[in-house]
Amino acid sequence: MNPGAEVSNRGFLLVLSGPSGAGKGTVLRRILAEQPGVELSVSATTRKPRHGELNGREYYFMSVEDFQSHIERGSFLEWAQVFGNYYGTPRPHVVERLSAGKIVVLEIDTQGAKNIMDQNPAELVTVFITPSQGDSLKQRLLHRGSEGPVDLTQRLANAPVELLDLPRFDYLVLNDSLDEAVEALTGIIIAERHRTHRFRGQINLVTDFPGRLSSGMSGPSVTP
Repeated sequence: MNPGAEVSNRGFLLVLSGPSGAGKGTVLRRILAEQPGVELSVSATTRKPRHGELNGREYYFMSVEDFQSHIERGSFLEWAQVFGNYYGTPRPHVVERLSAGKIVVLEIDTQGAKNIMDQNPAELVTVFITPSQGDSLKQRLLHRGSEGPVDLTQRLANAPVELLDLPRFDYLVLNDSLDEAVEALTGIIIAERHRTHRFRGQINLVTDFPGRLSSGMSGPSVTP
């Protein structure tokens, strides 16, 4: 390979989805802390901030009017209305970071994930995260304590419907053990980083290698 020839990874869009209470956010925080080149795309929403959430960190919190204005301008890569609130992925940041070779993560509900799948982007990897037992979802939501009784009931009732979308996803990560779920998602990211079509500069690699190989084989032949 020629000195200075470029070999670098193309970025890709990593969609993490699954039912409420699956632990997506907890797994993702570990990934963001441990994997270089992985960045979170901050979504926009019209729901109220939960305790400790900051505008621009967990979400961009908007009014319904502002959100609908962004829809009309085509500012979202995808958007959906879930549990009475709007959620959407701002387009400009995602496009910019993918162009820079970053892995951009979207932590979104299954409706938003399907909206992106329907667009069929070239660089998309989808992962469905869920515990293997439904009781775990209920316990995690109760422990989280961020939903009222009506919202909690809606989220639990919606989980079986979301599981029907599982065959559309590329990968399944069972989150019964946080460490094992993080290890599984890390393996997916590493494998996807090494897909051949993500490498820039592979043309130089392919054209240079045969010549270098033949030049090193000029010595006497060896008989087995």
